[in-house]
Amino acid sequence: MSLFNKVLIANRGEIAVRVMRTLREMDIKSVAVYSEADRSSMHVREADEAVCIGPGPSRESYLNMQAVLTAAKLTGAEAVHPGYGFLSENAEFSRACAKAGIVFIGPSAESIEQLGHKAMARKIAVKGGVPVTPGTKGCVEKAAWAKEAAAVGYPIMIKAASGGGGKGIRIVRDAEQLKHEAEMASSEALAAFGNGEVYFEKFIDCPRHVEVQFARDSHGNAVAFPERDCSVQRRHQKLIEESPSPAVDKALRARLAEAAIKLAHTAGYVGVGTVEFLMDKDCNFYFMEVNTRLQVEHPVTEYITRTDLVKEQVLIAAGEKISISPARALQFEGHSIEHRINAEDFSRNFAPTVGRVEEWMVPGGPGVRLDTHIYQGYQLPIYYDSMLAKLIIWAPDRKQAIARSKRALGEFRVSGVSTTVDVHKLVLDHPDFASGNVDTGFMARMLEPRVPAEPAAAK
Repeated sequence: MSLFNKVLIANRGEIAVRVMRTLREMDIKSVAVYSEADRSSMHVREADEAVCIGPGPSRESYLNMQAVLTAAKLTGAEAVHPGYGFLSENAEFSRACAKAGIVFIGPSAESIEQLGHKAMARKIAVKGGVPVTPGTKGCVEKAAWAKEAAAVGYPIMIKAASGGGGKGIRIVRDAEQLKHEAEMASSEALAAFGNGEVYFEKFIDCPRHVEVQFARDSHGNAVAFPERDCSVQRRHQKLIEESPSPAVDKALRARLAEAAIKLAHTAGYVGVGTVEFLMDKDCNFYFMEVNTRLQVEHPVTEYITRTDLVKEQVLIAAGEKISISPARALQFEGHSIEHRINAEDFSRNFAPTVGRVEEWMVPGGPGVRLDTHIYQGYQLPIYYDSMLAKLIIWAPDRKQAIARSKRALGEFRVSGVSTTVDVHKLVLDHPDFASGNVDTGFMARMLEPRVPAEPAAAK
């Protein structure tokens, strides 16, 4: 298969703009789709063509598979890049693209179904010899909750079989909490993903969250990149990501990469993906899940390895071989940190804010990358994720990357909406972050005395 002439991006905002930039460098035309609420969005302006696919609510536009496929057909797009979120991990959409004769720039529907279902993904990991946390063999029926939880041993983590983003997850420390928390997790998962199935895992206290970006082509070649550390998160939502991890040495990095590649081969995966692990204080790591799409935090990997991951996605989808060797993929230079800048009010328990961006002055200079779709005068729609931008920093080492992050964050000048810039400054000033001594509970400990339990009443 030759490279594509035209690709439709089935997404919005910063990720749509980011994909378009790579397509332009590859001399591939881009097609944007947009909702009525996004008519003035940057991704619409930057595309070679743009098609309105419906009203503001996502279910009537960006989640409307038929509207997206119709736009692809009308514009002659040969492929669809789903970005992340929306339809990116939707097996039905991948299958519908194939049926329509359009290439889905991502894994097959079968891979999405198998790896997107966390309990099934655990089975694949076990088959591939990838370490997993002790837990149930699959999803647990309500009648067996008590028996299975006791067999795993408290404390346990209840996890939704489908979906992500921290939804459908509960920590249970004793049998008295089990029924209530399992029902809550199941209900939340059903509402968010249309699937209320849950499974149980042994809860690892104070773990790090590390993940490995991998790519595998249709010729059986696979590579894995240096790990990303995503331990700085709030309510299972990542806030800061960095690569490499301050807790991982060369030998451990090689083992993590080997585990990711084993899983990719075992699953017969074709495309770019990410294997997420929990790592305990003794640096034992355990499989958590697979994200069958591009990650929000992919730029830190790109920065230290000088690799365009979107380009690799496009090449693989076009039937080409991965352009780098396994040894080259694990080589890196320097350190990179990504800061997710959201339109949220820190003083009101991170309540999302909307409005007109009156002032938008952003950082620049050496080692500073900003992925964004925001501009001065832009009106934030009420329907979508609160992310405004991703500030990605590179420096020769972690200490300098932190110093550069502080400098860059200090250059932001935003008015009209609240942002999380000050939260990132607090993290960078914390001695535990400076020393690399963080885990997934770090943010909760840091913010507990600063943030009220519930949002304050609006005045």
